[in-house]
Amino acid sequence: MNASPPPAVPPESGPVLGVVLAGGRSTRLGRDKVAEVIGGRSLLAATVELLARVVDEVAVSGRDPAPFGVAVPWLPDVVADTGPAGGILTALEAYGRPILAVSCDLPFLRQDTLTALLAARRRRPTTALLTTYRRTDTGYVESLVGVYEPAGAPILRRAIENGLYRLSAVFPETIRHHLDYDPADPEAAKPFFNINYPRDLELAREMELVS
Repeated sequence: MNASPPPAVPPESGPVLGVVLAGGRSTRLGRDKVAEVIGGRSLLAATVELLARVVDEVAVSGRDPAPFGVAVPWLPDVVADTGPAGGILTALEAYGRPILAVSCDLPFLRQDTLTALLAARRRRPTTALLTTYRRTDTGYVESLVGVYEPAGAPILRRAIENGLYRLSAVFPETIRHHLDYDPADPEAAKPFFNINYPRDLELAREMELVS
C-alpha cells in the first residue's frame, strides 16, 4: 500500500485513553487467555489496573469485560475479524483521542514501561502517528504496546479495507517514533514477554514465583 503523506499532528489531541486489546481467540493457547490468572489477578483485570495507573480513563476492546468482573467501557470492534488493528481503529474512531493500546497477554508489563512510553510520545516529531518500543537487534516493533494518534485513524481504516492488518506496515518507520530497548537485557525484555502457547503460560507462572 502506498501511504499518502501523513497529516500534521498537533502537540496534544486530548488526554490519552488506555485501551486493552482483548479480542483475540486464543487459538494457540487452547483456552481464553484473558481469564488466566497470574499473580492473583486475571490477565484482563491486571492489564486494566495497570493502565489505570498511568491514564485517567480505560476501555476494553473486542471483549465485554463484565463477565470477568472488570467494570470499564467495552468497545465491540467496528470491523470484525481484523485483530488488534480493528480494536485500535474502533477506539480511535469512537473517542477521537490518542490511545495507549496494550495487549492483554503481557503479564510482566510494568508501570515504568508505560510512563516512559508516554514521555517519549510527548517528544515525538509532529509527523509521528505511532509511538512504540523497538528492539535494537532486529528492529522489531512492539506495536501492541503503543500510543496511536487520532490522525492515524483514516490511514488505519484504509489499510483494513485493503486487507492489511499488520500495524508495523500500516504505520511505517517514517510515521513512527521509537523508544529502543536491548532484548539482551533481561529487565528490558521482560515487559514484552507475551503468552501465546501453553508453555508460555507455564513459564510465566514460573517467572512469577521467582520474581
